[in-house]
This record gives sequence, C-alpha cells and structure tokens, in this order.
Amino acid sequence: MKVGIPKEIAPLEKRVAATPDSVEKLIKLGYTVAVQAGAGETASYSDAAYAEMGAEIVADAKTLYGEADVVIKVRPPMALGGGGHEVDLFKPGATLVGFVWPAQNKDLLDRLATRKATVLAMDAIPRTTRAQKMDALSATGNIAGYRAVIEAAEHFGRFFSGQVTAAGKFKPAQVFIIGAGVAGLAAIGVARGLGAQVRAFDTRKAAREQVESLGAQFVEFTFEEAGEGTGGYAKQMSDAYLAAEQKLLAEHAAKSDIVISTALIPGKPAPVLLTADAVAGMQAGSVVVDMAAEQGGNCPLTERDEVVDKHGVKLVGFTDLPSRMARQSSDVYATVVYNLLEDVNKPGQGIALNLDDEIHRGVLVLRAGELMWPPPALKPQPALAPKPAATAAAAPAPAAAKPATGQDGAHGASKSGAKPAAKPAKKSGGGNIAGAVVAVLLGAAGLFGPPEFIQHLTVFLLACVVGWHVVWNVTPALHTPLMSVTNAISGIIVLGGMLVLFGGGSGALALGGIAVLVAAINAAGGFLVTQRMLRMFRK
Repeated sequence: MKVGIPKEIAPLEKRVAATPDSVEKLIKLGYTVAVQAGAGETASYSDAAYAEMGAEIVADAKTLYGEADVVIKVRPPMALGGGGHEVDLFKPGATLVGFVWPAQNKDLLDRLATRKATVLAMDAIPRTTRAQKMDALSATGNIAGYRAVIEAAEHFGRFFSGQVTAAGKFKPAQVFIIGAGVAGLAAIGVARGLGAQVRAFDTRKAAREQVESLGAQFVEFTFEEAGEGTGGYAKQMSDAYLAAEQKLLAEHAAKSDIVISTALIPGKPAPVLLTADAVAGMQAGSVVVDMAAEQGGNCPLTERDEVVDKHGVKLVGFTDLPSRMARQSSDVYATVVYNLLEDVNKPGQGIALNLDDEIHRGVLVLRAGELMWPPPALKPQPALAPKPAATAAAAPAPAAAKPATGQDGAHGASKSGAKPAAKPAKKSGGGNIAGAVVAVLLGAAGLFGPPEFIQHLTVFLLACVVGWHVVWNVTPALHTPLMSVTNAISGIIVLGGMLVLFGGGSGALALGGIAVLVAAINAAGGFLVTQRMLRMFRK
C-alpha cells in the first residue's frame, strides 16, 4: 500500500504532513511512501532527506494522487489554482488522512464520496486517554498558543517582565487570556515564563485548577449556566449569559496590555466575546491576538490574516500561527498521524478499521464513499461490579446502576436526579480462595517438609497475601500506579531482607544485605521521581 505526501497548496500553509523520521516509521509499518517534490521545503525538509529515508520523490501532484492508496495532508483538499480540485486527482477508493472539519465542509465530503474515498479526520479524534497520542488538535493548539504570545510580544513593543533600570521601574505586562483550553493554557505558560502577570477566563469551572496550577489568576464569573460541553470543549451559551460575559471581559480587557482570545466551539462560528466597545475601552498601545480569526473571530473588529489598528489597539488576526513554526508543527503533526496509522494498521493489510473501537469509529468520516459521521455517542463505562464469590451459595452481585447521562461521565449524578451507583462491597470471594490455597500449602508442608521449611513457607505465603492487599490498596493519588506498586513491593523486600539479616548464617547475611540495599535504592528512587513529577505542576 502506497502512502502519498502532497505539497500543501493552501495560502500561507508551510507545514508538511510527514517528516523524514515519520516516513522511516511508515516504511517500517509496511507502507511504501511517495513525497511530492518540494513538499517539505517550507518546513526546512529537503527532498534528499526524504529520499535518504526510503521515500520516492514524485515530480507532480497528479502523479502522486493517482498512485497513492493513502493520502496524508494537513489542510483539507481544496480547489486548484488553474481549475479543478485536489479531490478530482484522487485514486478511486483512496484513503484521506488529515484535517477535514466535516461539520463545515459538506461540499467537500460530497466530492470525496463521488470518488468512493475513505476519510479519517484528524480533527475528529475522540478526546480519550488512549487517543491522547493521536490528538492533533491538542498538539497544534499547544503550538498556536505559544506562537500567539510571541506575536503579541512582537506587536506590544514593551517589556513583559517587571524591570528595574537606570531609567526607573517598569511594571510587568498585564496579559488576559480568554479561553483556557489547550491553546489558552499554552499561552498562559509562555506569558508567565516571560514574566507577565496573567489572568485567564473560561466558561468551564473545571479549568480553574489548570489555570491556577500555571501561576495565573482565574477570573470568576457567576451565572447559573454550566459551560462544559462534550469532548472537553466549551458549549454554546445563551444570549443572556453571553451579554453578561461580554461585560465582564470588557472590564478585564480595559485593565490589560495584551488580550489573547482562543474561544472556539466545534462546528460553529466563533462566539463574539470581545466587543467593539470593549476594544475602544482598552489603553492605546494594547494588543489583541484573536486566535479564533479563522472561524470569524472573537472580536468583530478582527480582520483575517491581518494586523489592524482600531482605537489605538492592534488586533492580530493571523490564522496560520502553527504554520509560522512550520518545522516544529510538522514534526508534531507527522507524529500524531503516524500514531493513528500505527493504531489502525494491520500487518500485511494496511489500514484495517475496527468499528467497535472508539478511536477508529470516531475518526471515520467516510467509508468507501458512505457517510459515517457523526459517530454514535461513546457508551459510558459502567461501574466495576464486585467479583462474585467462588461458592455456589454466594449471592449474585447486584447490577450496577445505569450511568447518568445528563452530564459528562466525570461528574456525579445527572441533572435528572439519578443517584450514583452504590459502592460495591469490599469483601469478595478472592480472599476465600487465597485463604484456602494458603491452608492447603501449609498442610502439605506440615506433612512432608522439615520445620525450617514450614517456617519459611509460612512467611512467604503470608507476605504474598499481605503484599497483594497492601500493593493493590495503595492510593495512586500523588504518583502513578506503577510507582505505587513498585514502592510497595520494594518496602516489603526491605522488611524481609532485614529479617534475614538477623536470622541466618553468612550466606543469608550477604543475601539479606543485598536485598535491603537494592530495594532501598529502588524505593528512594521512586519517591525522588515522584517529587520531581510533582514539581512540574508547581510554580
């Protein structure tokens, strides 16, 4: 199966969908890779670099599209400058992987359907734990947030951090972030790193902890309407909410030197949050970076792909922020695309979608021309039921209560008043089985083994039973489950080694000492790594 990497023709787009490193990985998956000549030049990747990794360099787009079974792009296919459309060049039945935005591009889907194309939309990756390594929106949003602060600094023309100079003291810049999603959080981190004082606003109350963890002040907004939507995004709010929100944002914008607006709602025009009156109320020389410019902008004064001066305030409406860091963005995008292809790949067959897999089903827009989007809602994960007892007389475990559907699964009861499922009983048949096994082994040892063997076997079996319950009841709240398990096991080994130190000959003494030393190093190292991980989230 051949993978084709065309040159992007969208205006201002400098990214490329695959890098030499990702090409090498795709070839190892069993694909042959063709790259259009010059596809990576704007991202600082030469044709020679691709060829060195085993890619075929194809002179023109028509040849590439005509031969490729899988086409990987960044931007959606678009009309060609001399007439025609990129989709018309596709090989019938080919697969497209890239940003598609199916809610906004119905005409594009219809055109792709006529080519019997299969479409995997990188913007439709479900936001689940397993799909994080394929989340192209988060990956590119992080870069866009970073670049937004750099653009703001370019047009602001003053210090970000407080300065004490021979000419006097200068206050740190006041930065206000509207929207604390991936891009907003990235912008907060960069602005704080440059020394600015940062405030941030988001309709989702859950964003408060993330904002404060980065050292910014969360702007409170009290209104009887929740802002959480599905998939980790904000939802569209009522007119009354929007009016009250606009008033609050105008007050904070008037006190800010830089405003960075990131608010977007999937499949809908960007909400107007920063009104023309709010811009007029800002200080002369201030800067607004409207990251929602591609969807109409969060400010009505924003002009797409332009920097304009309104009321003495510079409004930056660039829609190519990730592309302004083309090499970094290409590296990131190529990696998440490879991770998706690796997940859907079946050795010897290429792309083999499993419609029962939430990632495969979520990303699938067209299958051989048949519309498959939007996917069905993800099924809520039922609560784990207690294990049934291992005896015939044991009562069956009660069925878990049906999960609430009024809110996201991370919350408790739904708005309809459904009660959460009762907690399962702690006791289960597993303990009975373990006790029976211990009793049988001890009985056999008592009949056939020497006294010393019985003593050691007793300690070993008790250590196994106690260790099982200790290890699996360690709460991984402050560190990863793997750290919890390894630290608990190391602690048990330290105690066992200390007992051996005082109960045997020279051989036992040496082995006990080694066990204590190695286990203590492992446990101490685990806690050191834990502390280092925690410091990453402190400011």
